[in-house]
Amino acid sequence: MKVKVTAIVLVITALLLSACGKKEIKNGVDWPVKEFSATTQANKPLGLEDLKGKVWLADFIFTSCIDVCPPMTSNMLKLQKTVKDEGITDVQFVSFSVDPTVDTPEVLTRYAKQFGVDFSNWTFLTGYTQEFIEKYGAKTFKTIVKKPEEGNQVIHQTFIYLVDQEGHIRKTYDGYKDVPFDEIINDIKALQ
Repeated sequence: MKVKVTAIVLVITALLLSACGKKEIKNGVDWPVKEFSATTQANKPLGLEDLKGKVWLADFIFTSCIDVCPPMTSNMLKLQKTVKDEGITDVQFVSFSVDPTVDTPEVLTRYAKQFGVDFSNWTFLTGYTQEFIEKYGAKTFKTIVKKPEEGNQVIHQTFIYLVDQEGHIRKTYDGYKDVPFDEIINDIKALQ
């Protein structure tokens, strides 16, 4: 009888510990990322499956943006450098173009090089339709993406998204002005 009770206690303890696998992040969310198929700045295919097992930070930008995208890219670059300086591994950076017709792989490469991006863990994505990124942004990232019929500026929000190893968005942050750099780094560490 004592052996059965001990075995039951061990099983319950193991189940409770395994349930703790999803770490809590203060003011977090849990939105599953939907599958996507895109082309990188290196003209290679990339989808959600390629990011599984890694923590990643995502944002939405476009290369002809005249206001928020350059500061957002600079802020992501600061995060990339901080991740490296802190010795944090298995973190990817992903920038979805919201203007895929203009932002070819070559254009994205030129844009990223202007900022001194390290491509070893930062990918810029294109290769999908405008309709796809507008619907994908709304459904998956709960963000606005809209290219007006006139002009070349795309309407989009300025969030940075933290995605866990299972492909779930765990938190959103301001990626433009009041970027909480320390909070983002601490949340990345909490997921690892």
